[in-house]
Amino acid sequence: MFNDHSQSLSCSKGGKNVDFYVGRFAPSPTGPLHFGSLITAVASYCDARAHSGLWHVRIEDTDIPRIYPGSEEHILQSIDAFQFEPDSEIIFQKDRLNIYEDVIQQLHQNDLVYACQCTRKILGSNHIYVGTCRDLALPFKDQAIRLKVADQNICFEDRLQGQHRSNLHNELGDFVLKRRDGIINYQLAVVVDDYLQDVTHVVRGADLLDNTERQIWLARLLHYPELKYMHLPLAMNDQGQKLSKQNMAQALDLSHPSELLQQALSALNQPIVELDTPSNMLKQAIAQWDIQHIPKTTELSGIYL
Repeated sequence: MFNDHSQSLSCSKGGKNVDFYVGRFAPSPTGPLHFGSLITAVASYCDARAHSGLWHVRIEDTDIPRIYPGSEEHILQSIDAFQFEPDSEIIFQKDRLNIYEDVIQQLHQNDLVYACQCTRKILGSNHIYVGTCRDLALPFKDQAIRLKVADQNICFEDRLQGQHRSNLHNELGDFVLKRRDGIINYQLAVVVDDYLQDVTHVVRGADLLDNTERQIWLARLLHYPELKYMHLPLAMNDQGQKLSKQNMAQALDLSHPSELLQQALSALNQPIVELDTPSNMLKQAIAQWDIQHIPKTTELSGIYL
């Protein structure tokens, strides 16, 4: 099935051979949106609109036990407060679990996945899965489901961060698409939904950069078109930590959307936009949008709280 000795170094620039752009903003409701989330939303929206493209919103909530109470409502309120205009109905991944299960069955029929009984205790501190269960042909019920990877380089050209390369076999090993508790893994859901929503361009934070090769590999196995990626530098707090829900980043104050929007555009090093309604500010930001101004780093250190 795989050429285990393949070491192809070809680097794909990604993207469908089409003249349209479909982007998306896909937050996870493990906490309320924070300033880092706003930077991603603004960049993905402006980039899509500057290319006369579509922009979708998707709530990535497959990890149901980690959903923070009220966070989904805060996301929806934020979309309204900043006057973003999605081009389709907002979808929730927890309502689409049957779709992901069907894709796992498709992969199973093509011998691309297998059941794994390894627990964290068995794996210990090993961060590379060595394929312990790959040839055991275990039943799928109540087991984790892993995707087979090959010993070859996956390379892509990030629109901001430049060339990125990884060998999943050597650096990660076969990775989980479904946990043994039944939770669908992010890697599967994001690939399937990007395909079903006809997404062509992904704009997201640099903390997800290392996930990209996994998603490219899965998309190739499913014969999905390859996407174009842009990974934005992460807003950091004054302790040098990225703004995140885990680090208790402050929720967006939706009573001052225009001021926050101005700050987000400044963080992206875009031309100045005067305070106005969020809708008018976004129109001006789109008209002068230029990704060449965005810092080509993975962090915006020590500026944003």
